Amino acid sequence: MISIGFLLGTIFLLYQYKAYFTFLIAPMVILLIVLTDSFQTKHSVRKNYPLIGRLRYIFESFRPEFRQYFFEGELDGKPFNRRQRSIVYQRAKNEKQTISFGMQDDPNRVGYEWAAHSVYPKKANIEQFRTLIGNSQCLQSYSASIYNISAMSYGALSKTAITSLNKGAQLGNFAHNTGEGGISDYHLQGGDLIWQIGTGYFGCRDEKGGFSETLFADKANYPQVKMIELKLSQGAKPGHGGLLPAEKNTPEIASIRSIKPHTTVHSPSGHTAFSNANELILFIDKLRTLSKGKPVGFKICIGRKDEFIDIVEAMIKTGVYPDFITVDGAEGGTGAAPLEFIDYMGMALSDAVVFVNRTLSQFGLREHIKILASGKIISAFDIAKTIALGADACYSARGMMFALGCIQALQCDSGKCPVGIATQNRSLYKGLDVTDKSVRVANFHKNTLKALGEFIGACGFDTLTKITPDVFYKRTNLNSNQNFTEIYFSDRIKSKKETINLN
Repeated sequence: MISIGFLLGTIFLLYQYKAYFTFLIAPMVILLIVLTDSFQTKHSVRKNYPLIGRLRYIFESFRPEFRQYFFEGELDGKPFNRRQRSIVYQRAKNEKQTISFGMQDDPNRVGYEWAAHSVYPKKANIEQFRTLIGNSQCLQSYSASIYNISAMSYGALSKTAITSLNKGAQLGNFAHNTGEGGISDYHLQGGDLIWQIGTGYFGCRDEKGGFSETLFADKANYPQVKMIELKLSQGAKPGHGGLLPAEKNTPEIASIRSIKPHTTVHSPSGHTAFSNANELILFIDKLRTLSKGKPVGFKICIGRKDEFIDIVEAMIKTGVYPDFITVDGAEGGTGAAPLEFIDYMGMALSDAVVFVNRTLSQFGLREHIKILASGKIISAFDIAKTIALGADACYSARGMMFALGCIQALQCDSGKCPVGIATQNRSLYKGLDVTDKSVRVANFHKNTLKALGEFIGACGFDTLTKITPDVFYKRTNLNSNQNFTEIYFSDRIKSKKETINLN
């Protein structure tokens, strides 16, 4: 009725004052919207409150931006809060990285983590923040930085984003994981590569969707490929496959992934090249042979512990040891996935690293296998803590995305990433300047390692191998803290006590 009254009033004024009837366009549009809302049946709010009800959907559409810029506190944002994002931006831009006027976190909250400093600080040499990956069965060991770019495929990320990451890896002398989408030209910009092979075998896939030894051997022997990572599962969606819609399967993507263009392609939830632990280990041995002895490992988000133990027992049985194991925590999240998989599937990174490290040690294999870790690792504290729990090196995906300029718009799976990172829309990704962003990625890496050196030095360590879990603490209840040795290695403490009592 209001809209009809508005329309009639406008007609009267136009007639009375001899104005142009083009002024009727706005009232007619409003009337059309009102009629549309009144007779549609999908949205009750719009049907009951025509026109005005649309404000709900308008406000909802830009709620994340309003929340982030006007209402979000420094420690409120998810999955990364503003303080975490800001330190990445500052380090990437080589800007001031100090904080004034004290801590904003609450040291008395349950779950708060902190490190014990030493009155005898030391100076760490960040040039030594590398680890040699490759056991006695490997012919081409690789000296990896202890902080690298985690798996993100071309297709999920834009060509300018992938190019910037790879050039940044070259500038900073660290590694870039390709993700399971294959090796594109944008990965071949001079940076070291870790080629990830997923269940779809993209880039080494035969016409039936199975593994192709010929295609794999060809690409695995690219000089840029330093290691091969077989993906069993990832933290964002362990046990869940993927789908490449036909409309996104362009000739370029199809060429990279060794598939037919303009077809819908499924990535199954499991591998077809093996079906049990023994076959998995033998497949890893095959990949090492086909790559002429390059380091080969697998990536896993720990779920059922007995299955991982089966894999370790298969290593003993076959005598074949992977060169590394990438442990992805349930906190991992660049891959789009159903809510149930993102929030309720998989083991947290800290628990998973401890479990993998302990299991390998118990079976006498730890000296042969390096542990890489990924899952919300963006600060020096994150790296030091993870290494203290048993990791040899770390990955970061979202940290590197922040270095590229990601604003955590949470639009990664929509194709509408406003900063041109997670999109194939040219009008969006052309705004990402490769020359500038690659330098920022290298800066973030360099400044994070510099911060790591200062951090472990303050704790009394001059090398990463000397870091011990007893210097890290967590508030486990309102009245007490426990160090990581007590939390994660309590049996070690018990064993020491028993030894003392026996003596």
